[in-house]
Amino acid sequence: MSLYVTELRRLAKRRLTRLLLVLLVLGLAGVATAFAFSSHKLSPAVVAEAQAKSDADYQRAVKDWERSVAECDAAAGRGEKTEERYGPDCGRQWQPQPEMFDPKWNLPYQFDFRGEFGIFIAVFAGAVALFAFLVGASFVGAEWSTGGMMNLLLWRPKRLAVLGTKLAAVLTALLGVSVVLGALWTLAFWLIGTYRGSTAKVTSGVWQSTAISGVRALALVLVVGAVAFALASLGRHTAMALGAAVGVGVISEIGIRLAVTMAGVRFGERYVLSTYALAWFEKQWKLIDYRSCDFVQGQCNPKEMLVTWQDSALVLGLGSALVLVVAFWTMRRRDIS
Repeated sequence: MSLYVTELRRLAKRRLTRLLLVLLVLGLAGVATAFAFSSHKLSPAVVAEAQAKSDADYQRAVKDWERSVAECDAAAGRGEKTEERYGPDCGRQWQPQPEMFDPKWNLPYQFDFRGEFGIFIAVFAGAVALFAFLVGASFVGAEWSTGGMMNLLLWRPKRLAVLGTKLAAVLTALLGVSVVLGALWTLAFWLIGTYRGSTAKVTSGVWQSTAISGVRALALVLVVGAVAFALASLGRHTAMALGAAVGVGVISEIGIRLAVTMAGVRFGERYVLSTYALAWFEKQWKLIDYRSCDFVQGQCNPKEMLVTWQDSALVLGLGSALVLVVAFWTMRRRDIS
C-alpha cells in the first residue's frame, strides 16, 4: 500500500476530522434551512395583498393630510399663526402622492438566486476554510506531538517525500470535501430560489460567474489548509498554527490598522490581509481616501484605489508559498529526535 493512500486513510479515520466534518455539515445545513424559512415566494396573492396595503396606507395618508389642512384653515380663520405648525399655505404642497407608497415596501423578503448567491459562496468559503485550517494543522501537528512523525521517518527516511505526501493527502481530502459540499450548497440554494424565492434571469453567463466564484472559494480553502499544515509542521504542534493565525489576525486587523491611521498613511487598508481576501471574492475592492478632500471648501471627489483579484492572488500566493518553502526547508535540516 502506498504512503499516499495510507495517509488518506489515516486522515479519514481521525476522530477530530470526522467531528469537524459533522459540525461543518450541520452548520451549513442549519444556515440553509434557516434561510429557506426566511424567504417567501411572491405569489400573485402576496403581491395583491401588498398592493392593497399600500393603497390603504395612501388613502389613510390623504385623509390625515386633508384633516391637517382643514385644521390649519380653521386656525387661520381664528387669527392664529399657522405657518410654524403647519407650514406655508397650510401644507397644501405636501399632499401625499401614490408613488410615495410603493407596494414593494410591503412585500416579504424573497431570495434572488441571481443577485444574492454570490454572498453565500463567500459564507461557504469561510466555513470550509475554517474546517481546512483545523484539519490541516491538527493532522500534521498531532503527528509531531505524539511521535508518529518520528516513527514514520524510521520507516520512510525520505523527509521531504513524507511531508509532501502528507500535504498532498490533506489537500486531496479538502478538495473532495469542498467540491461535494459546494455542489450540495449550490443545489440547496437553487431549490430555495425555485420554491421559496426567484431564479429569474439565471443565464449561462450567471452560471459561469458562479463557477468562477466557486473556483476562487476552492483556491482559498486549499491555501488556508496548506498554510495551516506548514505552520503546524514548523512548530511541531497544532497550537503553533492556531497561535500564528491569531497573531497574524491581531497584527493585521488591529495593529496595522491603528498604525497606518495614526501615521496618516494614504490607503492604509492596502496593508491589511482582509482587504485582499475581499478583493479575491469581489474581483476588486475599492479603497477611498477621504483625507484627500477638504469638505469645507465644497464638494470633493476623494481619491480612490482599486485592489484587484490579481493583486490578491499575488499577495496570498507569495505569502503561502513562503510559509511552505520554510516548512519544507526546516523539515530537511531539523533534528527529528
